[in-house]
Amino acid sequence: MAVQRRQNILAVSLSLWILLLDTNVRARPANMSAPKDKSLANKDDNEILPPDHLNGMKMELDGHLNKDFHQEVFLGKDMEEFDEDSEPRRNRKKLIEIFSKVDFNKDHSVSAKEMQRWIMEKTEEHFQEAMKENKNSFHAVDPDGDGHVTWDEYKIRFLTSKGFTEKELAEKIKNNEDLKLDEETQDILESLKDRWFQADNPPADQLLNEQEFLSFLHPEHSRGMLKYMVKEIMRDLDQDGDQKLTVSEFISLPVGTVENQQGQEMDDDWVRERRKEFEDVMDSDHNGIVTMEELEEYMDPMNEHNALNEAKQMIAVADENQNHNLELEEILKYSEYFTGSKLMDYARNVHEEF
Repeated sequence: MAVQRRQNILAVSLSLWILLLDTNVRARPANMSAPKDKSLANKDDNEILPPDHLNGMKMELDGHLNKDFHQEVFLGKDMEEFDEDSEPRRNRKKLIEIFSKVDFNKDHSVSAKEMQRWIMEKTEEHFQEAMKENKNSFHAVDPDGDGHVTWDEYKIRFLTSKGFTEKELAEKIKNNEDLKLDEETQDILESLKDRWFQADNPPADQLLNEQEFLSFLHPEHSRGMLKYMVKEIMRDLDQDGDQKLTVSEFISLPVGTVENQQGQEMDDDWVRERRKEFEDVMDSDHNGIVTMEELEEYMDPMNEHNALNEAKQMIAVADENQNHNLELEEILKYSEYFTGSKLMDYARNVHEEF
């Protein structure tokens, strides 16, 4: 029964994600992190649906690890400047410029404290970007501009984007008639409704203002919604229902079978990555169990202790001279880790350009 419940929940989560992707996008293996595909089936959907991916969060809403987390908290809003088509020399200059900003005391090296400060600044950038996007999204669902949106207004807006006519929907909702939705749409609507009422701050009035709508789309902006998100993830991954996670539950492969050797290798990599994340980061007291409190601490993007740990891990990846700091040559050599873009001839004219 628990396995079946988990499958149903994961199916709804994936359905929400699929709505945001172009219908012609090739399906990914079930055990890999969701790709950050920018092709969208419908702009209206993107405006009003909660995004599956939240920048600066260690874990996706479907329980997958965020593969781009290091780049997001290092680059902030500059992420798009380091796409695969950008010119290497320009990228190198940009990375040198970033290094000089992270190096707050200008001693030509970056300490863990400096990197922590930078990570917190970049996370705040993602927050500000989400707030800007939310303003546009809220206006899309609040055309009369009264500053509040009811669940029925949102439901009509959502279903209109699915091909229903607004007049027909309004009439049926008013008369409590069956909307005759397909099972997938009904499941998504129920999931959205649950999230909607969680975002409705007390006293509950079934209306969302702009700030509450921000919590609906971006739960990382609200302590209460962060707790709700953590409970949802725990429910998806907790196989025995004891409100705790073991490493075996966390590394358990999603529903699906491995069809070939390449798929097996991807599964093996996925298990190794999740085991390391569980043991080294999530399980803060190293007792083999991740509690709800530990998961919430892990998921909190503004947790300064997490930011310091992340800073130390990022430095350790490139710290070839083992001095616990990051020099310019090191960050250029490991540019792919920090930016997703590999630089050629990384050391050429480093000091002249710096």
